[in-house]
Amino acid sequence: MARGNFGERLKRERELREVSMDELTKATRISTRFVEALENEDWGKLPGGVFGHGFVRTIARYLGLNEEALLGEYDSARAEHSPASAAKPEERIPSPPKWLPVAAAGVVLLLLLGFVFAVRYGWNRYSAYRAAKKSAAASLPTQTQSGSAAPQSAEQPSSQAALDLSVSTSAATRVRVLADDKLLLDTELPAGETRHFSANRQFEVSAGDSSAVLLELNGKAMPPLGAPGASGRMVLSGKDLRQ
Repeated sequence: MARGNFGERLKRERELREVSMDELTKATRISTRFVEALENEDWGKLPGGVFGHGFVRTIARYLGLNEEALLGEYDSARAEHSPASAAKPEERIPSPPKWLPVAAAGVVLLLLLGFVFAVRYGWNRYSAYRAAKKSAAASLPTQTQSGSAAPQSAEQPSSQAALDLSVSTSAATRVRVLADDKLLLDTELPAGETRHFSANRQFEVSAGDSSAVLLELNGKAMPPLGAPGASGRMVLSGKDLRQ
């Protein structure tokens, strides 16, 4: 179809039927400027899509024209005047920002450093634990010898021993025991500990916390060494059994 034929035909069909512009716009309720734009093919003043098609259908129906044929002419005329649509640019996946690899490398480096420090910290803790355990195991025989050698010798009752002393602790405290002026014990005893000692004449007992020590001489409970919470000292002999 030659350029301009659509608008000229539409105007000619309207005039052949002696339909004025005013009558057509009132009957179809299409604005005068849109009807004039169709007849003048002034596409810039016309809406596109379904609105333009709706105008053409309504006018064709009112004028008694074939709607589909007129729509085909409208589409062809408008396509000739429409600028060639630009080729759709190829959609490419945007490249990541330049700083992203650097940030990723920084995060990996931080994680690696954190892992190294965690391994070193765990190894140091483990080494310290093993060293402390080994030191405790090495010192245990020494403590056993120093703490229990004397009591063992004391606990071996002499055939001539007349006194037996039982020392029990309800709380940890330091205890010192002399039997017949001979030092048998001078160490820190834990809570719940019980030691037995033998002597011929007397015992001299002292403790850092008097209330934490219970003394029994030949099975008889002895009075406290001193005031609760304070250190105390006491000398026990056969006389205490007769009181």
